[in-house]
Amino acid sequence: MKSGAEYLKSCGVRPSLQRLAIYKYVAEHPTHPTADEIYEALKDQIPTLSKTTVYNTMKLFVGSGVIDEVFIDRTSERFDANTHLHAHFMCEECGAIYDSAVENTEIIAASVPEGAELRRTQLLYYGTCVNCLKTK
Repeated sequence: MKSGAEYLKSCGVRPSLQRLAIYKYVAEHPTHPTADEIYEALKDQIPTLSKTTVYNTMKLFVGSGVIDEVFIDRTSERFDANTHLHAHFMCEECGAIYDSAVENTEIIAASVPEGAELRRTQLLYYGTCVNCLKTK
């Protein structure tokens, strides 16, 4: 498995202290954090970090294929270091977002218009998570 620096380089991104910390945070937190959440988590660790740097880094990462941008709710952009095909489930009670495996990829391919090229897809599910169901 590649290190964070090797992975960024393989995507054409020059690794810096801030970029490595931001990538590491997203990779280690499969909660699909927002740029604001990333900034809040790292600002004490990296005093020179600004929100602008986080937003610009996320834009660079998305454009370079380092991470994916997830549009699962209308209130914020969220980010996911898992760039492999998978679905997302958002709990409408607590707002938690979970990754979900996609077992049958044939249905996705069958949905693409003939002659079109699929670059990325997002499968979104909404409902109530197990934890919220337990508390009801």
